[in-house]
Amino acid sequence: MQLDFVILGILALRRFSGYDLRKWMDGPLRFIGYGVQLPQIYRRLGKLVERGWIEFDVDARQGGPDAKVYRMTEAGRAALWEWARSEHVPAERFTDPEFAVRYVFGGQLDPEIAIHIVRTELEYREKQLDPTGNPPWITSSPYDGTMAGLDPAWAREVHVSGHEYGYTSHAMFITWLKLTLHRLERAAAARPASPGHQQS
Repeated sequence: MQLDFVILGILALRRFSGYDLRKWMDGPLRFIGYGVQLPQIYRRLGKLVERGWIEFDVDARQGGPDAKVYRMTEAGRAALWEWARSEHVPAERFTDPEFAVRYVFGGQLDPEIAIHIVRTELEYREKQLDPTGNPPWITSSPYDGTMAGLDPAWAREVHVSGHEYGYTSHAMFITWLKLTLHRLERAAAARPASPGHQQS
């Protein structure tokens, strides 16, 4: 489940309570497009504890109920690495949060993982985009038999502009992928060797 790896990815940074996990998702991570409610987080935390991927300490709080503060176990660390190294298969729609989740929480672990995810996404998105920007239905879809009072020419105009909104959003995403790939490759090449760094 995707939420499991969002949680593990955040816990890779530091210990969090369930409430603080939600605050992070609503704050620093809100733009990745993956939103969940607090009850969902608590349910997944319970499942991850059962699985042995995380464990918790009870943090006594003055003036309120005690909080469980979670941390990742070695089993959780191994599961996060396995997921991060698994093949990235781009979703059909570029607005799906799958890419952002995998890039942020898998890519943070290792430069090669981040670069591979971005390169795979870029290759897929470039194949999807018609370089002319023309929607194929402009000439192939007749506007006849429309309901009374609907102007087919106006409807077509609105539909084309709607297509252009999606097309330019897609094109901007491709531009961001290109810029990011260049930036990551440059940053990875400049990283000092760290022989003590363990990746599994």
